[in-house]
Amino acid sequence: MKLVRHGGAGQERPGLIDENGILRDLSGKVPDIDGRVLGPEALADIAALDPATLPPVEGTPRLGPCVGRVGKLIGIGLNYSDHAAESGLDVPSEPIVFLKATTAISGPYDDVELPKGAEKVDWEIELAFVIGTRAKNVSEADAMAHVAGYTIVNDVSERCWQAERQGQWTKGKSHDTFAPMGPWLVTKDEIADPHDLGMRLDVDGERRQDGTTRTLIFGIPYLVSYLSHFMTLEPGDVVTTGTPPGVGLGMRPQVWLQDGQTMRLEIDGLGVQEQQCVRTG
Repeated sequence: MKLVRHGGAGQERPGLIDENGILRDLSGKVPDIDGRVLGPEALADIAALDPATLPPVEGTPRLGPCVGRVGKLIGIGLNYSDHAAESGLDVPSEPIVFLKATTAISGPYDDVELPKGAEKVDWEIELAFVIGTRAKNVSEADAMAHVAGYTIVNDVSERCWQAERQGQWTKGKSHDTFAPMGPWLVTKDEIADPHDLGMRLDVDGERRQDGTTRTLIFGIPYLVSYLSHFMTLEPGDVVTTGTPPGVGLGMRPQVWLQDGQTMRLEIDGLGVQEQQCVRTG
């Protein structure tokens, strides 16, 4: 299934995309697309519905972030071998973990803000997975049972704030609109192998990232197991798994996002995002 949230910011309603690409409203069946409905039984109940019986949504409403009420947005750094190489850094021996503030989450077509004082705002297309059932101290063998599905996250990053000022990465990752999410939450049954997906990001029509999840260093089962030994993963938590090469940080000379530029992101089977950059300070 392709699950969505549609409507104005803060007023999104649950929906799904049927086999003909029609947006159908789910608000008469579930309260939202969030941790309350991401377990296997609840997803099975949604899958059992006849989409033709659900009201179509008229027009072209805004799509919000495809998961609501996210408790934790967890990032994994340097998780692609070819991205580590372009950054001039060693492949990590274990996952680099950081948090992005959940207030950074925005819709897949919402503007991305270039905030006051930001000098080095960068793009990062990433495959994210969404937790469906509580995971604590789980094994790799059991890890995928806790995953509800997948989506795209643009891990927008202010590199100066991330790396050139004291402290941790979080402050360079967490400004409002720095985590466009969606357009869809695609349930895991629709993705045969999340470790074999093409990923592409363009800036103003110029291809900047053209990678594949085949170069992931730490795969999804490992990440679920690893993270669950440091923190309890709850339904609705989102883990964004790292980016392939082609970010502005790795270019020579380095290139940063500018006011008015447009980013377009696509991952096989997970849809397309597009955002315009808007200077706010």
